[in-house]
Amino acid sequence: MHKERIAVAVVRGSAERAVEWEVVNEAGAVRRLARRLARERGAGVSCCYEAGPCGYAVQRVLQETGVRCAVVAPSLIPVRTGDRIKTDRRDARKLAELWRAGMLTEVVPPDEAEEAVRDLCRWREAVGRDLVRSRHRLTKFLIRRGMRWQGGSRWTGVQRTWVRGLEWDHEADRVVINEMVLAIDQHEARLSSVDSVLVELASQPPWAERVGWLRCFFGIDTLTALTVVAELHGVERFGRARHLMAYLGLVPSERSSGARVRRGGVTKTGNARVRRVLVEAAWHYRQRPAVYRGLQKRREGQPAWVIALADRAHQRLWRRYWRLTRAGKTPQVAVTAVARELVGFIWAVLSAPHQLARTA
Repeated sequence: MHKERIAVAVVRGSAERAVEWEVVNEAGAVRRLARRLARERGAGVSCCYEAGPCGYAVQRVLQETGVRCAVVAPSLIPVRTGDRIKTDRRDARKLAELWRAGMLTEVVPPDEAEEAVRDLCRWREAVGRDLVRSRHRLTKFLIRRGMRWQGGSRWTGVQRTWVRGLEWDHEADRVVINEMVLAIDQHEARLSSVDSVLVELASQPPWAERVGWLRCFFGIDTLTALTVVAELHGVERFGRARHLMAYLGLVPSERSSGARVRRGGVTKTGNARVRRVLVEAAWHYRQRPAVYRGLQKRREGQPAWVIALADRAHQRLWRRYWRLTRAGKTPQVAVTAVARELVGFIWAVLSAPHQLARTA
């Protein structure tokens, strides 16, 4: 599927030959496609396409018309080693055959509200990257001019005053520095605006309860908690904590055969955004367990069982980090291991209501 056209391949029953054609990637054309499939196959028709930049719009249109449509994970599609020809028609035919054989892994899509909050979290990340780039440009420009800030912390009001007070011999340099400072101010204003919207959303249902639970953990505040909840959009789909760890790419890779066992670094597959924010949170567990003032305020009004689990996580993960570093592991490796175990505690908290409902 592309932004302009969709390659369609249909396999009927046990037939070996597929029927192929193309349609325009528009809502009206997709509805006509759904009516055509329903006429040919009736209620037994089902279809799929690869997850990609076109999102879930086609899936929603098809499901509105009564056609079951699944979005499959591209990285889990079987690939033939000797296949060196790739076209849209071949890909569509391969998807149809593998879907009929049950060899494709379905992606659980978010609903429209979840997708909107997820995109806002991703936009906040993009604005943060823009701010970092603008600051780096200013720093490198000053270094090229033989100027380096040595007055303490960076990007404070004192440094801004110092930058604005610099004298330049050429008008071009004054224009460049003023434009760079203006860009930084604009990115900071945008970041602050997005943060305020995200904080407001995190205090409203259906996000408030789960975000409040995650904020009980040391090193996790509103933005990190909302990112985790919005990106995962339903931890209950992971039957065990290890499944969530594997989805986030925090389990060791392995290439074993026979009696030889070879394990490497973490796989780094799945959702990279959640993995990144949880690794950042894991760095906090180097500190000795204690209920600091900010953490105590975040825990006000939260369930006792969540707070107890968060305290248990802090104790275990703190010991885990220092045990690994004393054994000779680098801090980066130790923090990754801590992040993997932190995922287990997060899974336990977010999946607890569903586990209780299942047992009841």
